[in-house]
Amino acid sequence: MKHTHSIGIGFCLITVAAFIFSQSLWAQDPTKVDSKHYKVVFENDSVRVLRIMYGSHEKSVMHEHPNSVAIFLTDFSGRFTLPDGKTVDNVGKAGQAIWTPGGKHLPENVGEKALELILVELKPHGAKTK
Repeated sequence: MKHTHSIGIGFCLITVAAFIFSQSLWAQDPTKVDSKHYKVVFENDSVRVLRIMYGSHEKSVMHEHPNSVAIFLTDFSGRFTLPDGKTVDNVGKAGQAIWTPGGKHLPENVGEKALELILVELKPHGAKTK
């Protein structure tokens, strides 16, 4: 009976570890997986502010953001590839601010000029900074 109990505990530990690992794969922080394009410029318990810069035709990797406000510093022409493979094209002007609901995407600057923006990520109430 003791042997069966230790196997059960081992299985639970492996299951928990696999869940944590799989969550970290799916919830990719852009500053960790694409530090070339994403830099933290401010962070507190309420928000994290990112400066995002892409050269012409540069592409990121799949990552995730919480609900955010994007403020574009340059005109932009972008494409988002979603986890299901669908793509969404967007264009806009420097100075434009937009609401962006949280989610996963793979962004690409499809324009001929560099793209630069500030992204203000909203943290859940009571979240702690790292």
